[in-house]
Amino acid sequence: MSSLILNKSAHIKIRLFQGFNSLKHLKHVHAALLRLGLDEDSYLLNKVLRFSFNFGNTNYSHRIFHQTKEPNIFLFNTMIHGLVLNDSFQESIEIYHSMRKEGLSPDSFTFPFLLKACARLLDSKLGIKLHGLVVFDDIPEKNVAAWTAIISGYIGVGKCREAIDMFRRLLDMGLRPDSFSLVRVLAACTRIGDLRSGEWIDDYITKIGMVRNVFVATSLVDFYVKCGNMERACSVFDGMLEKDIVSWSSMIQGYASNGLPKEALDLFFKMLNEGFRPDCYAMVGVLCACARLGALELGNWASNLMDRNEFLGNPVLGTALIDMYAKCGRMDSAWEVFRGMRKKDIVVWNAAISGLAMSGHVKAAFGLFGQMEKSGIEPDGNTFVGLLCACTHAGLVDEGRQYFNSMERVFTLTPEIEHYGCMVDLLGRAGFLDEAHQLVKSMPMEANAIVWGALLGGCRLHRDTQLVEGVLKQLIALEPSNSGNYVLLSNIYSASHKWEDAAKIRSIMSERGIKKVPGYSWIEVDGVVHEFLVGDTSHPLSEKIYAKLGELVKDLKASGYVPTTDYVLFDIEEEEKEHFIGCHSEKLAIAFGLISTAPNDKIRVVKNLRVCGDCHEAIKHISRFTGREIIVRDNNRFHCFNDGSCSCKDYW
Repeated sequence: MSSLILNKSAHIKIRLFQGFNSLKHLKHVHAALLRLGLDEDSYLLNKVLRFSFNFGNTNYSHRIFHQTKEPNIFLFNTMIHGLVLNDSFQESIEIYHSMRKEGLSPDSFTFPFLLKACARLLDSKLGIKLHGLVVFDDIPEKNVAAWTAIISGYIGVGKCREAIDMFRRLLDMGLRPDSFSLVRVLAACTRIGDLRSGEWIDDYITKIGMVRNVFVATSLVDFYVKCGNMERACSVFDGMLEKDIVSWSSMIQGYASNGLPKEALDLFFKMLNEGFRPDCYAMVGVLCACARLGALELGNWASNLMDRNEFLGNPVLGTALIDMYAKCGRMDSAWEVFRGMRKKDIVVWNAAISGLAMSGHVKAAFGLFGQMEKSGIEPDGNTFVGLLCACTHAGLVDEGRQYFNSMERVFTLTPEIEHYGCMVDLLGRAGFLDEAHQLVKSMPMEANAIVWGALLGGCRLHRDTQLVEGVLKQLIALEPSNSGNYVLLSNIYSASHKWEDAAKIRSIMSERGIKKVPGYSWIEVDGVVHEFLVGDTSHPLSEKIYAKLGELVKDLKASGYVPTTDYVLFDIEEEEKEHFIGCHSEKLAIAFGLISTAPNDKIRVVKNLRVCGDCHEAIKHISRFTGREIIVRDNNRFHCFNDGSCSCKDYW
């Protein structure tokens, strides 16, 4: 080779190492390579091929590859990798097949991208074939990359248990997994909720010192969060030397979704103080927490940390904002967000329908369902949960039956257990207890606690003490740790003078260490959420709160209200004493709201349990003689008290 060609060859190599700003620039270098007869230099050609994928023009990449007389394994791998990175999954598999026809065997660099293509195309057959190929046939030395490829392949086709087994075999081979393989196997544990395997992997990670790796630690946090073990998630998170936005967001969402909204908000503020800007997932978590607490002001403030266009353009964020407004009793704001959404997927439509149903706007919910159909959006199971809940709140039995029956007949959707639960709830609340009971017994699946709980709601509303005994026995068997069921059954036995049975139930509670779930209520004032429980005296303004409560009691008696324990039979807090009925958590929250807000402000309270019958009656009177609108959201629905009446029409 002449010195001129050698110089030009060296120049091309330098250009290839420097990279390219445009496809045109790359084509010039490729042309020079062809002119100099260097197109059979696989090293240089591989460089050109790799760069060609950077500009999204796979046609040019195909031309380079197919002009090569005898492509080697390196060129095939580059081609497969490049096509997968450009989402050309089917083409990458076709290149793999042509490689096999050429008699070339794949190596550990071939499999990760090829398995990703199989996963994206849901080609489980080829994925499993590749798994067999990579382990036993073509790779003499199975390194960590090869094993990780297998693990990823199994996860890609939904075989997470097999992925975890392959990780165990990797360790049995004496290999040390890298951060990527640990992240992948933790993802498998997360997907199937395998807490035991995840804890074992956690111990191994700690043993080899990989817990300091931010990606591994973040995956551990995500695993524990999604398995509902916030204590372990917090332990890993607190031990992280370096926390990225992903780990912060995972913890915030974890607290919010695991019934710890105050902890979610506390961590959110801590994240802001650390200088992190919330991403989509952190914002979803904080809005979920605000929705749970009814913290409207705080939710508004938090949402303003992100551009409103981000909410309107992102269905996940938009849904969270709609849900927050709806659960804080501001359906007008939720509707405004819904109308402004640029992309409305089924989840967005469902959030709006459920919000309208929850707020008592039943006709609007039905109308929105009609609009959804006209827009060509196919309803799913969650759509019908929203519609059936709307029917339940309004007592529309015939409409509920129609929607339930139309699922299979019109939309080819098989009713799931939650739909049966909604129908049992609807029928039971409307007084059709026998029909509701028959529906439970005729279900194609075993009734769960939600279904039996729905029937309990009907028994509670219509004071059916005969049917309720059997219902509660079913619930106790299904939820042995739920204190409310024991308390209700004990109350019913007491009312029927079955003193021994009542004492036995209380004894069982004591033996099993089961304690009553305390009734909490939350109220937000000036962006701060205040928490109260029955008989609470811990609030800094406790003296003024009880003084106001005393005033309310006098006004209540003057208005004709008389405290009653008639509701005791079907309520589950400290109902046995009139003293405790007088200071239930919702009454304390309302008293605080009255002394802490302007005379024309609405009072919004959220309660973790069903609002008790005595409180419901008292709040109706309070709304009349104070001239305040009082909105209470319990664990079942909204109650909008205004001028002596409630939006639920005493039907809840």
